[in-house]
Amino acid sequence: MEYSTALADQARTGDAHAFASLYELIYQDLYRFALYTLKNTHDAEDAVSDTVTDAFHEIHSLQKPESFKAWIFRILTAKCKQKLKSYLNKTEELNEELPVHTPDLSEQMDVRNAFFSLNDEDRLILSLHIFGGYSSREIGQLMTMNDATVRSRQSRALKKLQDILH
Repeated sequence: MEYSTALADQARTGDAHAFASLYELIYQDLYRFALYTLKNTHDAEDAVSDTVTDAFHEIHSLQKPESFKAWIFRILTAKCKQKLKSYLNKTEELNEELPVHTPDLSEQMDVRNAFFSLNDEDRLILSLHIFGGYSSREIGQLMTMNDATVRSRQSRALKKLQDILH
């Protein structure tokens, strides 16, 4: 991580090549997270692209270079949240021959609203674990946290979701 911390520090000073190198290091993780969250390749690519653009323009606001990965994942989480909200307003024509399946939209909305009621960091931890398949150790490294702290935060966030939904 020392290498990427040095790159993040250089990128904060406006070094575009350092930012590009950082992007190269984390692109797959960003894309995987967006794809698991959005379940659509085009939307995942758009979310990652928008994230990288915003991150490049705001890199000067990064407080701790060692937190670059967590910082950019928070931006990506916000982009995915915006995209998920846009899904609610999306309409498509259905083929009349398709079998009718009526999902419980009320329940889906309750789950989404409960999920988005969590604070940003807890949502990120749950998203990385549930959608991204990351272990608590990997999330801890990504977010510069102890893996026991990650497990504790994850457990509390899941309990909060359960309380909200029941």
